[in-house]
Amino acid sequence: MPISLRLPPEVEERLSSLASKTGRTKTFYATQAICEQLDDLEDLYLARKEIKKVKTGKTSTTSLSDLMKEYGLAR
Repeated sequence: MPISLRLPPEVEERLSSLASKTGRTKTFYATQAICEQLDDLEDLYLARKEIKKVKTGKTSTTSLSDLMKEYGLAR
């Protein structure tokens, strides 16, 4: 699916320079960068969303010691 990106001028210049020097396309490098960072971005933003739910009481938590007891791992 095609997408359009607006990059800061200095990033655009760096991307163009890299593509020119290596014979690859700017799209190739943009795709590589997105794929490499997507896992981290998902972790970050989904964790923030979950923390907000906990803070507002929309979800509950269980302590590690209670989980260990529940699964017979308590010392």
